[in-house]
Amino acid sequence: MDALVTSLLLVALTGIGGRSQLFCAAMALRFDNSRVIFAAFAIASLINCAIASFGGVVVGQWISNDAVQLFYALSLIFAAGGMLFFQQPVDILAKWKIGAFLTCLLGLFILQLGDKGQFILAATAARTQSGFLTMLGGWVGSLLVFAPAIFLKDRIAAIVPVRWIRLGGGCLLLAIGLVVALDAHGLIG
Repeated sequence: MDALVTSLLLVALTGIGGRSQLFCAAMALRFDNSRVIFAAFAIASLINCAIASFGGVVVGQWISNDAVQLFYALSLIFAAGGMLFFQQPVDILAKWKIGAFLTCLLGLFILQLGDKGQFILAATAARTQSGFLTMLGGWVGSLLVFAPAIFLKDRIAAIVPVRWIRLGGGCLLLAIGLVVALDAHGLIG
C-alpha cells in the first residue's frame, strides 16, 4: 500500500504546474476534443508509469538497500529542484499533423521520458519492490493532474494556486530528500 499511496501523492504533487500539465492544457486548447485528448494522455502516461515502475523493481534488485534509499532521496531532491526552478516553455507541436490523438499520445510520451515523475516512480518501485502498485499510483496521480488541465484548459491557472503549491511542495520534497539522504549515509537515525 505504501507504493500506491506514495507514488500517487508524489506524482500528483510534482505534476501540478509541471511541463506535462502545461502540455495537456496547451493540447486541449489546440485540439477541441477533451475526451480524445484525455484518452491519449491516459495511455501515454500508463506506458511511462509502467516503464518507470518495472524498471525500478529491476534496479532495486541489483543494488543494496542503502543505495536504494539514496536513489529515493535523489529522486525527491531532483523533483524538488524541478518544482522550485524555472522551467522551459512547452512546445505545442504545431508542425505535427498526425491528428489530436497521436499528437497527444506521442507528445506526452516523449515529454515524460526521464521526467521527475518517472524518476520518482522508479525510485519508489526500487524501494518497495512493488511495480504494479507503484505504476497504478503514479498513473492515478498523473490523471489527477492531467484531467483538470484538459477539461479546464487555461482556466486552471485562475483556480489552482500553482506557484504556491510548487514552492511549498518543492521545499517539502527537498527537506524530505535531504533527511532520507542523510539517513542512507547513516548520519541520522
